[in-house]
Amino acid sequence: MLGLRGLLLLSLCLLHPGSAQVIEFESHGLKYQTLTKSSITVMYAPLPSRLREYSILQVAVSNGSAGPYVIKPEDFYYLRNDGEKLRGTPAGDVIAMLMRKGTANDVIKLVSLYENTLYGIPHMRSNNGYEQRRQAALTFGGSKMRAAITASALALPQVKLAPGETTDGAVFLPTDNKSLGPGHLEVRTNTDTFEFKLEE
Repeated sequence: MLGLRGLLLLSLCLLHPGSAQVIEFESHGLKYQTLTKSSITVMYAPLPSRLREYSILQVAVSNGSAGPYVIKPEDFYYLRNDGEKLRGTPAGDVIAMLMRKGTANDVIKLVSLYENTLYGIPHMRSNNGYEQRRQAALTFGGSKMRAAITASALALPQVKLAPGETTDGAVFLPTDNKSLGPGHLEVRTNTDTFEFKLEE
């Protein structure tokens, strides 16, 4: 089975200039979609569980272009078929919520959910992602502090990717404890709009 880096490279190889086609695949029970435009590859899968009022997307972005590329959670929009629009929540807002409400159970749920999916992808090679943020995070304080620190490692931050770099993280969408429902995901950047359909 291909790892994340291999899947992102395969996406680039399958596409020729001027075309953009969503590629779908399954890995460890998750349904991933990936799309490449302007040498930037975006891959995502909705995670099966929610954290409090948020639905979570596992996201990876690879910069195959010749210049730097900025990505942030607010670039992600989920448009439900009923017309409601959900925007990715800045990592700082998710962390602040967990500082107020976080529990030890939130920590266990976050880590188990994300690591089971992330480490289920063999040969994961993100050089600006969760694993690097996790190693840099300190594990001290009470459960609210641990939940906030865990979220800070998991959440996709605003990041500037150099050419050849890849990042991964969780994008939190405010869904008030409901499922995402049918709709489509848009990732709007300064160069392109990436569109993915989702049917639950």
